[in-house]
Amino acid sequence: MMISFLFIFCVTITIAVTLHVVKKYRDVRSLLKKLPNFRAVPSLPLVGSAHLFQDSTPDGMLRTLTKFHQQYGKNLILQELGNEFKLLTIDPRVIEQVIQTRNIMKTKIYRFLSPWVGNSLVTLEGHRWSTRRKIIDPAFHFKMLDDFIPTMVAQTDMLVEKIRNNVGGSDFDVYFPLRHCTMDIIGEAAMGIQLHCQTNPDVEVIEATEELMDLVYKRIFNPLMISDFIYFFTDDGQRQRKALNFLHEYTHKVIRERKRLLFDSAVCMRSEEDQPVKMTFLDLLLESHCDGVPLPDDAIRSEVNTFMFAGHETTTSCVSFALFYISRIPDIQQRLYDEIVSVYGTKGDVRSAKITHASLQQLKYMEMVIKESLRICPPVPLIGRTSPGDMTVDGVAIPAGTEIIINIYIMQNDPEQYPDPDRFIPERFAEGCNRIPFS
Repeated sequence: MMISFLFIFCVTITIAVTLHVVKKYRDVRSLLKKLPNFRAVPSLPLVGSAHLFQDSTPDGMLRTLTKFHQQYGKNLILQELGNEFKLLTIDPRVIEQVIQTRNIMKTKIYRFLSPWVGNSLVTLEGHRWSTRRKIIDPAFHFKMLDDFIPTMVAQTDMLVEKIRNNVGGSDFDVYFPLRHCTMDIIGEAAMGIQLHCQTNPDVEVIEATEELMDLVYKRIFNPLMISDFIYFFTDDGQRQRKALNFLHEYTHKVIRERKRLLFDSAVCMRSEEDQPVKMTFLDLLLESHCDGVPLPDDAIRSEVNTFMFAGHETTTSCVSFALFYISRIPDIQQRLYDEIVSVYGTKGDVRSAKITHASLQQLKYMEMVIKESLRICPPVPLIGRTSPGDMTVDGVAIPAGTEIIINIYIMQNDPEQYPDPDRFIPERFAEGCNRIPFS
């Protein structure tokens, strides 16, 4: 009796899997016929193209995806385990159609960030995303950011002194000193607290943040860790749980304290000279309302965590790569220095200069250098979107639930878009030189 049951069970599973694979195969063939500009990456039944990803590290995965586009073209269909398929593109024309789709959804990969950043701008979709975006937009108004220029200057001065100690020596990695500097700046701008990361890089909040970033990146590129049930029984899952518990409690503590300062005493919003106190990102959220109701603490925590994570990591990456290229090209160094002197009228020690939002707008060449750095080494090399059902590419409806991966890194290093892409040429971004149709 038991043997018969097992036999029937195995046969049923085999038939179900076979039908699933056949359906996915037909779906891919059908889509390829409708989309002549797309090609399929070679695949096998059940495993799809998984066997081609021999290096599961983030760098290895990016190299493999780059190889796919080099071998098969700008627009690809990639089959994964179980022959589920994704669209991969580096074609600006296709990307424009994807991002202009209304009610577009994000890919499942973003859920790996949810335990950390919750329901925030990074993970929300549709109307909820639009509503939250309207609440947060004022935080990025230049008048609000102006208040934190002194903080940025003070923290950057501290960073420069650390870098100065390495002058005349061998090459050194500027990434971690920069990370600590940006965390100090964003900690004060986002939460109104001084983290002292530069003076004490071993504080627990830094260690927990760095631990979480490493674990999230590692999990994103490991298909065996997709299941939450499996992941949280692994050593990495336990480490993530511990880091999350600490950071969530830390952020809640900061929110409670900031709320007390804001609402228990009006004096806390005015200095003795009756001048307005700087509004932090957290203050803005605490005073915000959605449909007449104050944002709940969980939503506030999610946005603060997002601001800390997305803000310091992307800024650190961008500035690190920019400094790397500047350090290798003396002509660019000199032109940047000359521009700074022309704007601020000082030589030698520029710390005496008065830096404002208006003066920063005059640094046109510096802006070009930053944009060229972002082109060659984008801090976020891949983004993903999911078809809601009404997405069309070249007039063809993309099935609901289909994920589209946009490879920003490869697109921005495509010689058809940017001739001689490996060379660092800031002048590419001189006024009127846009190359991407939707840029």
